[in-house]
Amino acid sequence: MLADPFVHPALFYRGDREYVDATTAFIRDGLAAGEPVAVAVPAANLKLIEGALGADAARVRLLNMEEAGRNPGRIIPAVLRAFADSHTGGHVRIIGEPIWAGRSSTEYPACAQHEALINLAFAGRHVTILCPYDVERLDPEVLREAELTHPVLQDAGGERASDAYDPHHVVRVHNLPFPEPSGFAALRFDRGNFASARALAAGLGAELGFDETRLDDIRLVIAELCANSLDYGGGAGDIRVWAEHGRMVCEVGDQGHITDPLAGREPVDPRVAGSRGLLIVNLLSDLVRVHTGAGGTTIRAYFDIPS
Repeated sequence: MLADPFVHPALFYRGDREYVDATTAFIRDGLAAGEPVAVAVPAANLKLIEGALGADAARVRLLNMEEAGRNPGRIIPAVLRAFADSHTGGHVRIIGEPIWAGRSSTEYPACAQHEALINLAFAGRHVTILCPYDVERLDPEVLREAELTHPVLQDAGGERASDAYDPHHVVRVHNLPFPEPSGFAALRFDRGNFASARALAAGLGAELGFDETRLDDIRLVIAELCANSLDYGGGAGDIRVWAEHGRMVCEVGDQGHITDPLAGREPVDPRVAGSRGLLIVNLLSDLVRVHTGAGGTTIRAYFDIPS
C-alpha cells in the first residue's frame, strides 16, 4: 500500500526567529518546486513571514487567520479546501495556524476538533499543511493534543513521527454537553411556528446593535439550523438565545444525531443538489460548537456583538 500523500506536521517553535526560519524554509522549498503556497496565520505572524520573504511574498497567498479562521469550522471549506481545490494536478503547500494564545476556552475545543478533522478532509490529497504551535505561550494541554492531531512533529531539532497520533480521540473528547447559560429566551418550534424562531434570534440581535446585514446572516443561520431539525431531528426542536462574553449565542437542539464528522466543513459544488445547512452556518457565524450523540444534537452559533 502506498503511503498517504497528505502530510500534516505540527511545528513546535520557540520565539520569532525559530518561527520565521521554519515557515520561510517551508515556503521557499515549495516555491522552488513550483508548488502553490498559501499562508493563513494570525496577523502579527503574517507580518513576520511577509517581511522575511521580501519579494517572494508576492508569490504566496497570504491570509489573516484571525479573520479567515475566526470560526474554526470555516477553515477547512473556506481556507484550506478553497486554496487546494483551486490548484489541482500537483502538490500544494499550506501553513495554517488556527490555535494561538489569544484563543478563548470557548473557541479551543472547536480548534482542536478542526485540527483532528483536517486528517479526514485531506486523506489521499497531494497536500502538506504545516501547523505552527507556540510552545512558550500555549498551554501544555494544547501542545499535548497537537501530538494527537498531527502524525508528524517538527521542532528546531528536526522531524519525527508522533507516537501519540489519535485524531479520533480528540474529536470525541471535545464532543461534550455545553454548560448551561445563566439566562436566555427560549422557544419550542415545529413547522407551524418556524418563522418565530428566526424572529426570536433577530429580535435579540437588534437589541444588541447588529446592523441589518448581520441580522440577515443571523436569520439565515437560524433558518438553516431549524430546517435541519425539522428534516433530520425529529420534526421539531428548541431554540435558546442569550448574550455572554461579548457574543450573542443562538442554540438549537433536537433529537437528531450527526454521524458525519465533516458535516458542514466540506465545500459543496453549487451545481450539485443537496443540503448546505451546516456549511452556511459555519461560513456566517463567528464560532460554531456542536455536541451530538445518540440522544440528540445541540448546536451553538456565536456572533460577535458590535462594539
